[in-house]
Amino acid sequence: CRVLRRSIDARKKTPLVRLRVELSTSHPLEDAPPAPPELPDVSKAPVVAIVGCGPAGLFAALRCIRHGLRPVVLERGKDVRARRRDLAAINREHLVDPDSNYCFGEGGAGTYSDGKLYTRSHKRGNIEGVLNTFVAYGASPDILVDAHPHIGTNKLPGIITAMR
Repeated sequence: CRVLRRSIDARKKTPLVRLRVELSTSHPLEDAPPAPPELPDVSKAPVVAIVGCGPAGLFAALRCIRHGLRPVVLERGKDVRARRRDLAAINREHLVDPDSNYCFGEGGAGTYSDGKLYTRSHKRGNIEGVLNTFVAYGASPDILVDAHPHIGTNKLPGIITAMR
């Protein structure tokens, strides 16, 4: 048995859990999480400049590498770990670094949000591929089946670092 989709409605006294599952009686179902992709060596490949290291920039860089190009990502802010110190300074001392704050830096504006993934999954794009990429770099496999996937601000910086 493999869970394909999970939805939890906890608005009432008794929570309602809905599962969509796949059953097999003839062979076992494999449930291994995705592994990080094998990427080609692009050290001598043509260079592509990518502006911004938010989600779009990270996935654009990954796509370039898969197509044999060498991305150079230009980011105004600091890396994801250094941003944490700058955000602490905002909250503690009310000092805002114009280049490293909630809006600017590796991982983009959503890195230090509440961690929800508003994928608009019924509208467009390869959402499953994006979620599989996050899992391959350290996100919980639960995001592959949850109706409202959540990575968590405590986990996202490590995932962003692994993707780098």
